[in-house]
Amino acid sequence: MLDILDHLPAKRKTSPSGWISFNAVCCHHNGDSPDRRQRGGIKATEQGWSYHCFNCGYTASFIIGRSLSYKARKLLAWLGMQEREIDLINLESLRHKSINGILEDRQQVANILQGIQFEERELPPGSEFLTDNFSVQWNYLQSRCVPADFPFMVQAMAKRAGVIVPFTHNNKIVGSTIRFLDDRNPRYLNDMQPGYVFGTDLQHSDWTHVIVTEGIFDALSIGGLALMHNTVNDAQARLIRKLGREVTVVPDQDRAGLDLIDRAIELGWAVSIPNWDHDVKDVNDAVKKYGRLGTLLTIMQARETSRIKIELRKKQLAKRLRN
Repeated sequence: MLDILDHLPAKRKTSPSGWISFNAVCCHHNGDSPDRRQRGGIKATEQGWSYHCFNCGYTASFIIGRSLSYKARKLLAWLGMQEREIDLINLESLRHKSINGILEDRQQVANILQGIQFEERELPPGSEFLTDNFSVQWNYLQSRCVPADFPFMVQAMAKRAGVIVPFTHNNKIVGSTIRFLDDRNPRYLNDMQPGYVFGTDLQHSDWTHVIVTEGIFDALSIGGLALMHNTVNDAQARLIRKLGREVTVVPDQDRAGLDLIDRAIELGWAVSIPNWDHDVKDVNDAVKKYGRLGTLLTIMQARETSRIKIELRKKQLAKRLRN
């Protein structure tokens, strides 16, 4: 973990209570006169740090295991950190996230899914955790706007550069997919068991809704489930129903997505077909363009439970695809 104390101004003093005082770096950014009286203070602990300016009143804090807040990121930038360094702090923090908290949440979901089992499988040979040393894969994932704390993997010695996405169920590895990053086919190489749905282990126990998408990067970018094709087989439907949540299916806005709409109607699930721009074809495209929150809002606003209204939106989508 990068140490914020290494980036503080050289002129500083430490109080008996552990506060480090220095000329505050925030004041002139907030419309005040630059601080000349060391009225910026920071206190670091094993869990993180807190900052307070006694001149302009700016505050920020950080706890390991949580994402950097907007105010904390601004403070780090004012201290001279590069954006890349700040992103690394955020990534390392999320990797330190309490494993007990993760396991507890996942165990609650596992209890819900009790009775649905898949055989445990090995990851592709030579798999290792992705770091920023693998610049091609790293940059690709950043371009897809997926969570930095997901345990993506790579094969360092593979002939084709790719990203490995582990498939888990009840916290066990039950398969994987490799997304190759060149222009050759196949783009994906799946090890997927019948009836599997990606993303069940990523659901929070207190969530009341679940969003079902077609693609794996759609699910990762929105916190949903991925079918990895444009239909829902009976085993997948049972697994999704087992979660006991309100289901909203968001099909890709292409001809294949029309089939998923029919299947969702058959299952009695809600369907959302937002009025996205023409260059937005799926959930991940939407997240890249509108952000995660903006995409969630458009999905929930366009959510329909009426079969008649869903059929009408399907016809409108089909017409748009023909034009």
